[in-house]
Amino acid sequence: MKKITISTLLARKQAGEKITALTAYDASFAKLFDEQGTEVLLIGDSLGMVLQGQDSTLPVTTSDIAYHTRAVAAGAKTSFIVADMPFMSYASADQAYENAGTLMAAGASMVKLEGGSWLCDTITGLKQRGVPVCGHLGLTPQSVNVFGGFKVQGRDADKAQQLITDALALEAAGAQMLVLECVPTSLGREVSEKLSIPVIGIGAGVDTDGQILVMHDMLGVSANYMPKFSKNYLSETGDLRKAVTLYLEQVKNGEFPGPEHSFEQ
Repeated sequence: MKKITISTLLARKQAGEKITALTAYDASFAKLFDEQGTEVLLIGDSLGMVLQGQDSTLPVTTSDIAYHTRAVAAGAKTSFIVADMPFMSYASADQAYENAGTLMAAGASMVKLEGGSWLCDTITGLKQRGVPVCGHLGLTPQSVNVFGGFKVQGRDADKAQQLITDALALEAAGAQMLVLECVPTSLGREVSEKLSIPVIGIGAGVDTDGQILVMHDMLGVSANYMPKFSKNYLSETGDLRKAVTLYLEQVKNGEFPGPEHSFEQ
Protein backbone atom coordinates (compact mmCIF):
# COMPACT_ATOMS: atom_id res chain seq x y z
CA MET A 1 0.00 0.00 0.00
CA LYS A 2 1.08 3.55 -0.68
CA LYS A 3 1.88 5.91 2.17
CA ILE A 4 -1.26 7.77 3.23
CA THR A 5 -1.05 11.55 2.91
CA ILE A 6 -3.35 14.44 3.70
CA SER A 7 -4.43 14.30 0.04
CA THR A 8 -5.50 10.67 0.57
CA LEU A 9 -7.60 11.67 3.56
CA LEU A 10 -9.18 14.59 1.71
CA ALA A 11 -10.10 12.23 -1.13
CA ARG A 12 -11.72 9.90 1.42
CA LYS A 13 -13.92 12.76 2.66
CA GLN A 14 -14.85 13.82 -0.85
CA ALA A 15 -15.81 10.24 -1.72
CA GLY A 16 -17.87 9.89 1.45
CA GLU A 17 -15.59 7.12 2.76
CA LYS A 18 -15.04 7.05 6.52
CA ILE A 19 -11.50 7.62 7.85
CA THR A 20 -10.15 5.31 10.56
CA ALA A 21 -7.80 6.50 13.30
CA LEU A 22 -6.31 5.27 16.59
CA THR A 23 -3.81 6.60 19.06
CA ALA A 24 -0.46 4.80 19.15
CA TYR A 25 2.58 5.26 21.34
CA ASP A 26 5.11 2.55 20.39
CA ALA A 27 6.50 0.69 17.39
CA SER A 28 4.81 -2.65 18.06
CA PHE A 29 1.24 -1.36 18.24
CA ALA A 30 1.92 1.12 15.44
CA LYS A 31 3.00 -1.78 13.22
CA LEU A 32 -0.08 -3.82 14.15
CA PHE A 33 -2.49 -0.92 13.53
CA ASP A 34 -0.69 -0.03 10.30
CA GLU A 35 -0.83 -3.58 8.97
CA GLN A 36 -4.55 -3.82 9.75
CA GLY A 37 -5.15 -0.74 7.62
CA THR A 38 -5.61 2.08 10.15
CA GLU A 39 -5.30 5.27 8.14
CA VAL A 40 -4.29 7.75 10.87
CA LEU A 41 -2.16 7.20 13.97
CA LEU A 42 -2.13 9.92 16.62
CA ILE A 43 0.60 10.20 19.21
CA GLY A 44 -1.77 11.78 21.70
CA ASP A 45 -0.92 13.68 24.83
CA SER A 46 -3.39 11.14 26.23
CA LEU A 47 -0.18 9.23 26.94
CA GLY A 48 0.02 11.28 30.13
CA MET A 49 -3.05 9.45 31.39
CA VAL A 50 -2.86 5.99 29.80
CA LEU A 51 0.92 5.50 29.96
CA GLN A 52 2.14 7.77 32.76
CA GLY A 53 -0.85 7.44 35.08
CA GLN A 54 -1.47 11.19 35.36
CA ASP A 55 -4.97 12.54 35.99
CA SER A 56 -4.78 14.90 32.99
CA THR A 57 -2.73 15.52 29.86
CA LEU A 58 -1.11 18.67 31.25
CA PRO A 59 2.20 17.22 32.51
CA VAL A 60 3.14 15.83 29.07
CA THR A 61 6.15 17.50 27.43
CA THR A 62 7.27 17.97 23.84
CA SER A 63 10.14 15.58 24.59
CA ASP A 64 7.62 12.93 25.66
CA ILE A 65 5.66 13.30 22.43
CA ALA A 66 8.82 13.32 20.31
CA TYR A 67 10.08 10.11 21.94
CA HIS A 68 6.83 8.26 21.23
CA THR A 69 6.56 9.78 17.73
CA ARG A 70 9.94 8.31 16.82
CA ALA A 71 8.76 4.90 18.06
CA VAL A 72 5.48 5.05 16.14
CA ALA A 73 7.21 6.25 12.96
CA ALA A 74 9.58 3.28 13.20
CA GLY A 75 6.65 0.84 13.30
CA ALA A 76 4.21 2.38 10.82
CA LYS A 77 4.99 2.29 7.12
CA THR A 78 1.69 3.41 5.59
CA SER A 79 -0.40 5.26 8.20
CA PHE A 80 -0.54 9.06 8.36
CA ILE A 81 1.16 10.12 11.60
CA VAL A 82 -0.14 13.04 13.67
CA ALA A 83 1.61 14.26 16.83
CA ASP A 84 -0.03 16.28 19.59
CA MET A 85 1.45 19.61 20.62
CA PRO A 86 1.43 19.44 24.45
CA PHE A 87 0.02 21.97 26.90
CA MET A 88 1.75 25.39 26.63
CA SER A 89 4.06 24.22 23.83
CA TYR A 90 2.41 26.71 21.44
CA ALA A 91 1.64 29.62 23.78
CA SER A 92 3.47 31.86 21.32
CA ALA A 93 4.07 31.48 17.60
CA ASP A 94 7.82 31.11 18.07
CA GLN A 95 7.27 28.35 20.63
CA ALA A 96 4.92 26.61 18.22
CA TYR A 97 7.41 26.77 15.35
CA GLU A 98 10.25 25.35 17.44
CA ASN A 99 8.24 22.56 19.06
CA ALA A 100 6.43 21.62 15.86
CA GLY A 101 9.82 21.36 14.17
CA THR A 102 10.93 18.93 16.87
CA LEU A 103 7.89 16.71 16.32
CA MET A 104 8.13 16.77 12.52
CA ALA A 105 11.81 15.83 12.76
CA ALA A 106 10.80 12.92 15.02
CA GLY A 107 8.61 11.51 12.25
CA ALA A 108 5.23 13.26 12.39
CA SER A 109 3.38 14.10 9.18
CA MET A 110 1.21 16.69 10.94
CA VAL A 111 0.89 18.34 14.37
CA LYS A 112 -2.33 18.85 16.32
CA LEU A 113 -3.19 21.96 18.36
CA GLU A 114 -6.14 22.48 20.70
CA GLY A 115 -8.04 25.76 20.52
CA GLY A 116 -10.20 28.12 18.51
CA SER A 117 -9.71 31.20 16.36
CA TRP A 118 -6.98 32.61 18.63
CA LEU A 119 -4.70 30.02 16.99
CA CYS A 120 -5.26 31.23 13.44
CA ASP A 121 -2.06 33.28 13.07
CA THR A 122 0.00 30.42 14.50
CA ILE A 123 -1.62 27.90 12.16
CA THR A 124 -0.95 30.13 9.15
CA GLY A 125 2.66 30.56 10.25
CA LEU A 126 3.14 26.82 10.66
CA LYS A 127 1.69 26.10 7.24
CA GLN A 128 3.95 28.74 5.67
CA ARG A 129 6.90 26.96 7.28
CA GLY A 130 5.89 23.59 5.87
CA VAL A 131 4.14 22.15 8.94
CA PRO A 132 0.65 20.69 8.31
CA VAL A 133 -1.80 21.36 11.14
CA CYS A 134 -4.76 19.49 12.60
CA GLY A 135 -7.08 21.54 14.79
CA HIS A 136 -8.94 20.23 17.85
CA LEU A 137 -12.27 21.65 19.06
CA GLY A 138 -15.05 20.69 21.43
CA LEU A 139 -13.72 19.10 24.60
CA THR A 140 -10.07 20.11 24.50
CA PRO A 141 -8.43 18.20 27.38
CA GLN A 142 -5.65 20.77 27.83
CA SER A 143 -8.39 23.22 28.90
CA VAL A 144 -9.93 20.84 31.44
CA ASN A 145 -9.33 23.30 34.29
CA VAL A 146 -11.18 26.04 32.40
CA PHE A 147 -14.10 23.73 31.59
CA GLY A 148 -14.26 22.50 35.18
CA GLY A 149 -13.90 18.87 34.15
CA PHE A 150 -14.37 16.59 31.17
CA LYS A 151 -17.77 17.78 29.91
CA VAL A 152 -19.71 17.62 26.65
CA GLN A 153 -19.32 20.89 24.73
CA GLY A 154 -21.61 22.82 22.35
CA ARG A 155 -24.96 21.82 23.80
CA ASP A 156 -26.43 25.33 23.83
CA ALA A 157 -26.99 27.31 20.66
CA ASP A 158 -24.46 30.08 21.33
CA LYS A 159 -21.62 27.71 22.13
CA ALA A 160 -22.48 25.50 19.17
CA GLN A 161 -22.36 28.50 16.85
CA GLN A 162 -19.04 29.62 18.33
CA LEU A 163 -17.59 26.18 17.69
CA ILE A 164 -18.74 26.30 14.07
CA THR A 165 -17.25 29.78 13.69
CA ASP A 166 -13.95 28.58 15.17
CA ALA A 167 -13.88 25.52 12.91
CA LEU A 168 -14.34 27.64 9.79
CA ALA A 169 -11.67 30.07 11.01
CA LEU A 170 -9.16 27.27 11.59
CA GLU A 171 -9.77 25.91 8.11
CA ALA A 172 -9.39 29.38 6.57
CA ALA A 173 -6.11 29.84 8.47
CA GLY A 174 -4.69 26.69 6.91
CA ALA A 175 -5.66 23.75 9.13
CA GLN A 176 -5.96 20.64 6.96
CA MET A 177 -7.80 18.38 9.39
CA LEU A 178 -9.90 18.75 12.54
CA VAL A 179 -10.51 16.54 15.57
CA LEU A 180 -13.92 17.17 17.16
CA GLU A 181 -14.37 15.78 20.67
CA CYS A 182 -17.41 15.28 22.90
CA VAL A 183 -20.08 17.31 21.12
CA PRO A 184 -23.69 16.43 20.22
CA THR A 185 -24.17 14.29 17.14
CA SER A 186 -26.07 17.07 15.34
CA LEU A 187 -23.16 19.47 15.85
CA GLY A 188 -20.65 16.91 14.65
CA ARG A 189 -22.71 16.48 11.49
CA GLU A 190 -23.02 20.22 10.89
CA VAL A 191 -19.31 20.93 11.33
CA SER A 192 -18.40 18.05 9.00
CA GLU A 193 -20.80 19.33 6.34
CA LYS A 194 -19.58 22.92 6.54
CA LEU A 195 -15.85 22.14 6.37
CA SER A 196 -14.04 20.93 3.27
CA ILE A 197 -11.25 19.38 5.37
CA PRO A 198 -11.64 15.96 7.07
CA VAL A 199 -13.34 16.07 10.49
CA ILE A 200 -12.38 13.18 12.78
CA GLY A 201 -14.77 12.60 15.66
CA ILE A 202 -14.34 11.18 19.14
CA GLY A 203 -17.65 11.31 20.93
CA ALA A 204 -19.01 13.52 18.13
CA GLY A 205 -21.48 11.09 16.57
CA VAL A 206 -21.47 8.87 13.53
CA ASP A 207 -21.73 11.61 10.90
CA THR A 208 -18.19 13.00 11.10
CA ASP A 209 -15.78 12.08 8.31
CA GLY A 210 -13.96 9.58 10.51
CA GLN A 211 -13.47 8.28 14.02
CA ILE A 212 -10.60 8.04 16.47
CA LEU A 213 -10.31 6.21 19.79
CA VAL A 214 -7.60 5.97 22.41
CA MET A 215 -6.14 2.51 21.83
CA HIS A 216 -6.30 1.60 25.52
CA ASP A 217 -10.03 2.35 25.58
CA MET A 218 -10.63 0.40 22.37
CA LEU A 219 -8.85 -2.60 23.94
CA GLY A 220 -10.48 -2.18 27.36
CA VAL A 221 -7.22 -1.72 29.25
CA SER A 222 -7.47 1.93 30.24
CA ALA A 223 -6.06 2.61 33.70
CA ASN A 224 -8.79 5.16 34.42
CA TYR A 225 -12.35 4.65 33.15
CA MET A 226 -14.18 3.73 29.95
CA PRO A 227 -15.63 6.86 28.31
CA LYS A 228 -19.22 6.71 27.04
CA PHE A 229 -17.99 7.30 23.50
CA SER A 230 -15.66 4.29 23.48
CA LYS A 231 -16.17 0.55 22.99
CA ASN A 232 -14.20 -2.45 24.22
CA TYR A 233 -13.48 -4.37 21.02
CA LEU A 234 -11.08 -6.83 22.65
CA SER A 235 -13.75 -8.22 24.97
CA GLU A 236 -16.00 -8.69 21.94
CA THR A 237 -13.44 -10.57 19.85
CA GLY A 238 -10.93 -12.07 22.30
CA ASP A 239 -8.09 -11.38 19.88
CA LEU A 240 -5.99 -8.25 19.43
CA ARG A 241 -5.91 -8.22 15.63
CA LYS A 242 -9.56 -9.17 15.34
CA ALA A 243 -10.42 -6.33 17.73
CA VAL A 244 -8.64 -3.78 15.54
CA THR A 245 -10.18 -5.24 12.37
CA LEU A 246 -13.68 -5.08 13.83
CA TYR A 247 -13.19 -1.47 14.94
CA LEU A 248 -12.00 -0.47 11.47
CA GLU A 249 -14.90 -2.33 9.81
CA GLN A 250 -17.51 -0.75 12.07
CA VAL A 251 -16.14 2.75 11.46
CA LYS A 252 -16.09 2.17 7.72
CA ASN A 253 -19.66 0.86 7.57
CA GLY A 254 -21.06 3.46 9.98
CA GLU A 255 -21.94 0.98 12.71
CA PHE A 256 -19.65 2.70 15.18
CA PRO A 257 -20.28 4.92 17.00
CA GLY A 258 -23.85 3.92 17.79
CA PRO A 259 -26.36 6.06 19.71
CA GLU A 260 -25.10 4.55 22.97
CA HIS A 261 -21.65 6.04 22.27
CA SER A 262 -22.94 9.48 21.28
CA PHE A 263 -24.35 12.63 22.88
CA GLU A 264 -27.57 14.44 22.09
CA GLN A 265 -28.27 18.19 22.15
